[in-house]
Amino acid sequence: MTFLDRILATKRDEVRRLRARAREIEALAADAAPPRDFAGALGSAPGLAVIAELKRRSPSKGDLAPDLDPAATARTYAAGGASALSVLTDREWFGGSLDDLVSARDACNLPVLRKDFVIDPLQVTEARAVGADAVLLIVTALSDTQLGDLSGVAADHALTALVEVHDAGELDRALGAGCEVLGVNSRDLTTFEEDLETTRHLATAIPDGVLAVAESAIRTVDDAATVAGAGYRAALVGEALVRADDPAALVARLAGVVPAGTP
Repeated sequence: MTFLDRILATKRDEVRRLRARAREIEALAADAAPPRDFAGALGSAPGLAVIAELKRRSPSKGDLAPDLDPAATARTYAAGGASALSVLTDREWFGGSLDDLVSARDACNLPVLRKDFVIDPLQVTEARAVGADAVLLIVTALSDTQLGDLSGVAADHALTALVEVHDAGELDRALGAGCEVLGVNSRDLTTFEEDLETTRHLATAIPDGVLAVAESAIRTVDDAATVAGAGYRAALVGEALVRADDPAALVARLAGVVPAGTP
């Protein structure tokens, strides 16, 4: 089995257990405060919008920052000029949790993406229940029907859907589903290998009016300049930040890159 196959098997088990709490989760979502504007925060950044990620571990690389303090990390990223946060909430493979998301969001004013392998509408509702402002929808893990259903539930909860693709076929599917915020991931989820050329290649196929986000393999200002020059408005950066000696300074340098076409 590939990494993705194994992760999705875990998610299906999690969703089955989650259904026992469906009414509770729906009630909490209904009472949650209005979400922060994730897409608006990216679109209004003066330079490259940095989505700074809280990431404890990776299936391919093991522990990255197992003792990460979500609140302190969120404040550090915000001080550096991040436009938004991404929080890994998968526990089995990435060592994260919904508690990490709650702590990070409470510590700053930035909008927060729930980064997980979302395959069921109840997970979207759960994201809203704990205060997430956006959810990640990974096209390679979803059928067209699932993608449409999950996008619709996100819209019902006023959440931004960051729709992630890895190749031209997935890009066409995402656009066909009407996505407005599109992430291109340089990481192959079957092997977890990275290739920034994927991000550069697909940039030319992203239409005007779709907010483009580069994901993975961005570690340096040169990497950020590469994706910004290709037309990406935002970059999601995780490993480089949790490993950095001075994360705030790295966020500031990345955010100082000016995307192509910026006035």
